[in-house]
Amino acid sequence: MKLSAVLLLCVGAVPAAADEGLWPFNQFPKDAVQQKHKFEVTDDFLNNLRLASVQIGGGSGSFVSANGLVLTNQHIVAGCVPDVKSGFYAAAQAGEPRCARMEAAVLVNIGDVTSQIRPATTDKNDTLEQRNAAIAKIEKNCAATTHNRCNVVKLFSGGRYDLYQYKTYSDVRLVFAPEQDLAFFGRERDAITYLRYGMDAAFVRVYEDGKPAATPHYLAWSAEPVRESDLVFASGNPGPTMRLATAAQLTFYRDTALPAMLARLQPRIKELLAIPSAEPILNTYLNSYKVAAGKLIGLRDDRLVGRKANFEGKVRRTVERDPKLGTEAGKVWDQVAAAYKTWKPFEKQYQILTDIPKPSSPPNEAADLVLVAQYLEELKQLGDKVAPVKAALGGKTPKTAAEAYVKSGKLGDLAKLLEPAAQKIRKKHDDLIGALETSATDKIAQYRFKLFGAAEYPDATSTPRVEFGIVKGYTDRAAVVMPFAATFGGLYYRQNDQGPYQVPQRWVDVKDSLNQVTHLDFVSTCDIGGGDYGSATVNRAGKLVGVTFDGNLESLPDIYLYSDEQARAVHVSVQGIAEGLEKVYKAAALLRELGWTGARPNVSSVGVR
Repeated sequence: MKLSAVLLLCVGAVPAAADEGLWPFNQFPKDAVQQKHKFEVTDDFLNNLRLASVQIGGGSGSFVSANGLVLTNQHIVAGCVPDVKSGFYAAAQAGEPRCARMEAAVLVNIGDVTSQIRPATTDKNDTLEQRNAAIAKIEKNCAATTHNRCNVVKLFSGGRYDLYQYKTYSDVRLVFAPEQDLAFFGRERDAITYLRYGMDAAFVRVYEDGKPAATPHYLAWSAEPVRESDLVFASGNPGPTMRLATAAQLTFYRDTALPAMLARLQPRIKELLAIPSAEPILNTYLNSYKVAAGKLIGLRDDRLVGRKANFEGKVRRTVERDPKLGTEAGKVWDQVAAAYKTWKPFEKQYQILTDIPKPSSPPNEAADLVLVAQYLEELKQLGDKVAPVKAALGGKTPKTAAEAYVKSGKLGDLAKLLEPAAQKIRKKHDDLIGALETSATDKIAQYRFKLFGAAEYPDATSTPRVEFGIVKGYTDRAAVVMPFAATFGGLYYRQNDQGPYQVPQRWVDVKDSLNQVTHLDFVSTCDIGGGDYGSATVNRAGKLVGVTFDGNLESLPDIYLYSDEQARAVHVSVQGIAEGLEKVYKAAALLRELGWTGARPNVSSVGVR
């Protein structure tokens, strides 16, 4: 019996649930959306969304006018803003400064080139080297012929190869960005939760030959505010996901890797909190803590690992029933489990020895002193059998040794001393789980591709994808009901003139003129995977309703497995952006270019705060 036929015996093994999916544009599940949401997604809808979507600054954006105007996140273009504390607005194109080293790209064509890279039948000569040579040839010929940027994208671990062609813009100029205090309102303290009140949005413009680029495919702004249960689509470039991770891997992350990481981060954060000048460094550590904690919280929900194990078991049994694969093929899951069990005792030393501290940039001696001291405390616990601890400490305490390294500017000497031990543990990692993890992922991906074909989406690869979902509030883990939208009224309720909740003064000055029930942020069930920042969010009419800027804490385990129960993508509402542009920044020219004629009132305040 063929594998595809055996699948019919495994109806319960349907890969995607609810609004799950990081779908390539050429593989969007139109029938599923039609069946569940009673909406026909046409080719014209998808093509306009694709051609209006932009890769920019390591994130995403979208064209919002015919003159090259792009909407993205403030944090994506923050390096281009002259003064992030004050924000920026160029009322005329002549005042738009160029963003150095920033490029924008639009996906203009997708083609399946699998047959040119991988033989149709099993071939002993089908080596990785040959595939890479074929990919390089395809990309070179494509670029020479089209003058586009051409990239072959490996999907389903080599089950399919698609050729993506991008039109690129190297001249990107800043148009508008709000103050950092508003874009990142609440800073990392709010970034671990929802409700959110950040206006993390900015505008840039792409130029060609010194003139604003002609961009006929763009997204018009919706005058209608989103409502609960509205169907929305997000288009962006989600970061790599790990949805092929096995139940054994998830158990390892839950019980070993993530707890060890959090235990290392906690004392560092505590020390940095006492150093006012270390806030940028602190925010980096707080963000790392947020991500690790969010993943751990999700993995400690037995339902998540249970779902993975149940689905994995069905796939494995189906594989083992296939006469061409059989029980031998199914052993890949056992091999992964055994490898991680063997590796588990080495994870702590691996984390420490592969994380040797470097001088902070920009320099901050106070932060370096506490971070190096913390590191040397950890190193001391490993002992001389694992690393040259005595030589590293030189007869001093971790604190005094840290002072000697930092104040003398010889932190690099510590790295050189520890590098042999670091290389040794890296090799052990590669030997035990590194290569196996890659090969196992490839095998499992190819098994699933044979099982489900185009009915399953590939793991995200930081390339253009489409997601869909509904605008929907949720009940968080503390049993607190979270509304679908956060309003300006909530922003001012949180404002207290200090710390992370300080509303910029010009916002305080115009408070009474703002519509307090205007949506500032809202949430949806869109599957943004490992993060899809700056992505356009549109309604059924293809009109822009928001721009994605984060996910809530409960969405972080989505890197492993999607759930729509509590996980939410967080979007800045275009209603809120326009309200700020009109009444705070007096950005009349920008609003005219957007075709903004004024927001329609919210139909209901139910589900907002």
